[in-house]
Amino acid sequence: MILGTPPGAGSQALDGLKTIDATTPRAVQVALAESAGPPVGADAAIYVLGAKGYTKVRDSRNGFTCLVVRERPDTLEPECFDGEGTASVVPVRLFVEEQRAAGTSEPRIQALVEQGYKEGRFVAPRKAGLVYMLSDHNYVFDPERREVIHFPGHLMFYAPYATQKDVGTGPGAPYIVSPGTPGALMIVVPRS
Repeated sequence: MILGTPPGAGSQALDGLKTIDATTPRAVQVALAESAGPPVGADAAIYVLGAKGYTKVRDSRNGFTCLVVRERPDTLEPECFDGEGTASVVPVRLFVEEQRAAGTSEPRIQALVEQGYKEGRFVAPRKAGLVYMLSDHNYVFDPERREVIHFPGHLMFYAPYATQKDVGTGPGAPYIVSPGTPGALMIVVPRS
């Protein structure tokens, strides 16, 4: 199915928004998802969050998939995945929200995801690839500060099982999200 961006989801509708849930209007979710990847968002597949998890509202015309990810229910993370991420990472994101909608606890979801990787239900990215996260509306959990923070637009690259030791630390070094796991990502914040 191919649906255009519904009217009424201009940038003003996104200002001040720090979380979404199943009640967030579809037009707002589509606008947020597309905001993640300006170079690819208009032609990407789009998923929106509903009562049973994510639902696809638009097919891809370019191999990319955009959705608003929630690493935790209190975060807001618009992301656009390339073809590799669409095949390997997006199924995990869909599963997580399906489990949340079913009332599964966060620790149990994490255990089920780990089990899914071990059993081959989920696979780590098999090649280098890119996740656009260029939205101005990124609210991510900072593990050092132990709180949700606003984070600038950035690019992420698949780095399965990488750790900070693999890329170094300090000024200019990329940051590794979910280090040592199949879903590890290397974050690079472009300079303006």
